[in-house]
Amino acid sequence: MTTTERTPPVPFTSEDYAARMRRVVADAGHAGLDGLVVMPGPELFWLTGYRPTAITERLTMLALTPDQEPTLLVPTLERPDAEGAVGAPSLTIVDWGDGEDPFARASALIPERTTMGISDSAWAMHLLGLQAALPGSSYRSLTQSLPMLRAVKDANELARLEAAGAAADATYEQILGVRFAGRKETEVAADLARLLREFGHEQVDFTVVGSGPNGANPHHEAGERRIEQGDAVVLDFGGLMNGYGSDTSRTVCVGEPSAEVREVHEIVRQAQQAGVEAARPGVACQEIDRAARKTITDAGYGEQFIHRTGHGIGTTTHEPPYMIEGEEQPLLPGMCFSVEPGIYLADRFGVRIEDIVTVTETGWLRLNNTEHRLRLVE
Repeated sequence: MTTTERTPPVPFTSEDYAARMRRVVADAGHAGLDGLVVMPGPELFWLTGYRPTAITERLTMLALTPDQEPTLLVPTLERPDAEGAVGAPSLTIVDWGDGEDPFARASALIPERTTMGISDSAWAMHLLGLQAALPGSSYRSLTQSLPMLRAVKDANELARLEAAGAAADATYEQILGVRFAGRKETEVAADLARLLREFGHEQVDFTVVGSGPNGANPHHEAGERRIEQGDAVVLDFGGLMNGYGSDTSRTVCVGEPSAEVREVHEIVRQAQQAGVEAARPGVACQEIDRAARKTITDAGYGEQFIHRTGHGIGTTTHEPPYMIEGEEQPLLPGMCFSVEPGIYLADRFGVRIEDIVTVTETGWLRLNNTEHRLRLVE
């Protein structure tokens, strides 16, 4: 394990945003692209600091090419919000009004006969509109062309992820004191959401509470089931704080657990530790999955581990890189991702343990630091 002193997050500067835009234009060129078309979503927020309050049918588009200044096209009624939020002074903002053809305006920002990377979040109607206005242009998925676009975090981004992880840890410590037995899953999920916000999250993305047999569904939506004595309960929760994500999972037991629950929990704990300890610079992402999966397979539960071991995290709670067999992308210092193996016994119970981990120059650092032992709740 590697430890470092944690730096508190500070506001991103205009140069931070300008440097990101310069870098992605260069990266696009290396990937065989003539530029990028960035629509509302995580990439636009990361590149400019602008997150439209509502994503509508009106076209909003950032055009990045080597031969012109970065330009953001926005609806006229949203221009004041964009001007107030955009962090890079070098960014030119142009607008289009209702009744105008936004794609005619957009066509002036994209050279003809080019291959552009485009956000995965782009609406089909917008992509088709660009293709009609610029029939010589073609488009490639941004995630496929530049999968590591936001993967390596700088010190300020790491500070935000660390703060979000600490807030999620505090939420877990508080939820241990909440009564589970006799309450609905939705009631415990509401407690998790409330605590995340109390500890600083501006957005709650998910609050999985899978009790008893519901815990065997990794993405179970908290429902009306009343939690019973003896239930294993999978808790998986997170969201955004200072624009960056948290995501952690722990499995607790209501009252005294069965011997089987204890056994399965210990196997998952060992698998999670093995996955974390496999992380270091230069190691392929798939090795994290292999390390965790081997522990579970050797214990006889390989068929009950039914998902990848992890995913990247940043301005969204799920993003590249992914810790999965076949992903040969080498880990680099500054990459952040989850390590979350699980065992799911259909119609009975499930167990998952998850931490966010960042790669350091010499190894790894956990961004979640609550206990991994099986905790008992009332």
